[in-house]
Amino acid sequence: MKKILIILLASLAIASCSKQKLADMNKDVKHPTDVPGQTLFSNAEKNLSDQIASVNVNDNDFKLWAQYWTETTYTDESNYNIFNRNVPQNAWSTWYRSVLMNLKRADSLIGLEKPIAAADVAAQKNSRVIIDILSVYAWDRMVTMWGNIPYTQALNIDDVTPVYDNALTIHKDLIKRINADIAALDVTNGSFGSADIIYHGNTAAWKKFANGLLIKMAIQIANVSSESALVKTSITNGMAGTLASAADNAIFVYLKGTPNTNPLYVDLTLSGRLDFVAANTIVDKMTSLNDPRLAFYFDQNLGANTYAGGQYGHSSAYANFSHINDAISKDPTFGNPIMTYSEIQFYLAEAAARGIITGNAADYYNAAVTASIEYWGGTAADAVAYLAQPSVAYDQATWQEKIGTQAWISFYVRGYEGWTEWRRLGQPAMNMPPTPSQGGFPMRFTYPSNEQTLNGANYKKAASAIGGDKLTTKLYWQK
Repeated sequence: MKKILIILLASLAIASCSKQKLADMNKDVKHPTDVPGQTLFSNAEKNLSDQIASVNVNDNDFKLWAQYWTETTYTDESNYNIFNRNVPQNAWSTWYRSVLMNLKRADSLIGLEKPIAAADVAAQKNSRVIIDILSVYAWDRMVTMWGNIPYTQALNIDDVTPVYDNALTIHKDLIKRINADIAALDVTNGSFGSADIIYHGNTAAWKKFANGLLIKMAIQIANVSSESALVKTSITNGMAGTLASAADNAIFVYLKGTPNTNPLYVDLTLSGRLDFVAANTIVDKMTSLNDPRLAFYFDQNLGANTYAGGQYGHSSAYANFSHINDAISKDPTFGNPIMTYSEIQFYLAEAAARGIITGNAADYYNAAVTASIEYWGGTAADAVAYLAQPSVAYDQATWQEKIGTQAWISFYVRGYEGWTEWRRLGQPAMNMPPTPSQGGFPMRFTYPSNEQTLNGANYKKAASAIGGDKLTTKLYWQK
């Protein structure tokens, strides 16, 4: 009997062990269920940067819409057709799921940690503030892309029919949040350390970034007369603590090996496809201005100092037009700018030109143009010569044209920013493609098709509130 009992116990142990081994085989080791909050933050940063940098026409068409590049064969996206590939749905999913949900989960997990040392407590607090700063950046991108969107009821997996919040109400709440974040950051202590790919846990840098974001969000609503006091206060407060030089630029730096290369390298080189060439819109404008950045933006594949852009929206044979510079397309580590000193100086130039702040608009404008030229590889002397031209020199009487054009040129490879600057200031003149979807220039993304079917009642209210779910519908800050 004793022997039988021993055999039974051994059999049970073996069976239990076998079941455990079988259970272990079902575990997906490549997608672990328990992930540290710091890792989720890193993933959110990369997902955000990838979405901004990409030129994959399934996800991001803004380098085309800004008319920096045009297509060689398939011209749907250059003609503003984003429906065949369901681009709005892909972008919507990326921002909500891959960026904002990752940030929300990272905040939750980091909040559950039990730090012991005082420095660790401070780092934990700073990390959660930085998460909110990056969240505000993402929300700002979305509200200026679509208009009214789910906000207060968003990011709740149990609520698949969230209401759409008013875009201006969201915008004002984002300004409130970023002000609180600026006040809460403790620059004497650290945060994420190496898990932060943009600023490596440098809280002082993040504070400058947050002040820059405050300025950016304020200038976006400069045309909204009811918010003039908020705009003035926000810009005045932000300018004292924002990016002070190019050394403060927020750049996401990629690695040499996949899957951590710049998406441009994947889309333009690894793909083996020859889908894009320079657009005549930017080449013609930069050529007319003798712009020294031409040689950094595009290759000289047509001959020394010879550049030609394909007619925007038309099929443009790859061999006949200027190619994207190899330093951009063939460098897997090419850094993706998230915010730059040059960008902020353009916003301050506009604020001064509008009389929102005191100061010399020309000084901010000159600093912005100079910083952009130097960022791309030009010299201070190049900038001086360029700015000395009457066609480039700042003129208060034509401030929208001068600031709008130069900011648009400087945002090259940052398609969304270039398109948005054009939407705000209407400069420079764009080329209408031959068969524009919905008959005109796009002013926003349309809502995803899933929202129409799964959240129909709230979708219809949102579409009606903004004036129709069309590409050509102007958002409240453009009117």
